[in-house]
Amino acid sequence: MDSHRPFPPDRDTLTRFLFEHAEVRGEVVRLDATWRAVLTRHAYPEPVRNLLGEMMAAAALLAATLKFDGALIMQMQGSGPVTLAVVECSSDFHLRATAKWRDDLAAGDLPALLGNGKFVITIDPQTGSQSYQGIVALEGTSVAQVLEHYMLQSEQLETRLWLAADGGQACGLLLQRLPENISEDEDAWNRALNLANTLTPDELLNLPGRAVLHRLFHAEDLRLFDPRPTSFRCSCSRERVANMLRMLGLDEVHSILAELGQVDVDCEFCNQHYIFDAVDAEQLFAAEVVTQPRGTRH
Repeated sequence: MDSHRPFPPDRDTLTRFLFEHAEVRGEVVRLDATWRAVLTRHAYPEPVRNLLGEMMAAAALLAATLKFDGALIMQMQGSGPVTLAVVECSSDFHLRATAKWRDDLAAGDLPALLGNGKFVITIDPQTGSQSYQGIVALEGTSVAQVLEHYMLQSEQLETRLWLAADGGQACGLLLQRLPENISEDEDAWNRALNLANTLTPDELLNLPGRAVLHRLFHAEDLRLFDPRPTSFRCSCSRERVANMLRMLGLDEVHSILAELGQVDVDCEFCNQHYIFDAVDAEQLFAAEVVTQPRGTRH
């Protein structure tokens, strides 16, 4: 790494790197406008905000370790004050997030917020490939520890994460030990962990990503790849909502119309509001009218 050039601000970017001649790879991510776009749509209490921000940074980091075309969805479900936290990251690094919580919320570690529960990762491909889902118990006192446990149990990969979030940024660093034994430096993994463990949350939040890597690994032979941009984008649409209503069925939609006069649907990720009136409902199900086949003349 060139220590003489000023470090670019690298906002809303993810940068991959690897240790030359060693079995260590990693990524560093900084979400600025991407993260604030989530916060402008929901007023999250600080403990929920920080939990969701760390999950959002982690989702981008894990997505960068995969070769896929689709979406990675991370969910934490629990019995505590925070009942659900969901983050979605596409293979193009478009992200969105949402959470549900109860009023009896106080600051605390992950078990205090979520209680007993489970962590679910889903890989949802855009193509016709079959989706993958992994489920483990919520084990650990932080988002990083839960994901480290998941990667070791489900993927058999030694992975370490450092995550931080506040009202302006959500940032993270990931190190992963490659399964191939290609190392000419047997101590590289332990050395990388020891160096990364000196990183403070304030440094992670306030330093550019390349500055974080220089601060930690300036004495290492590091190869950096071109940064990838991140952005907030919600995949909801009127067409998707229409498909959901079709799944409810005509009778259920008519029941809602009879009671409320219209069907109102809000996207939990972006707060977009969709309205379907009686005419819209009839058009939804018009294509499902099945015509009787004509008789065959003998």
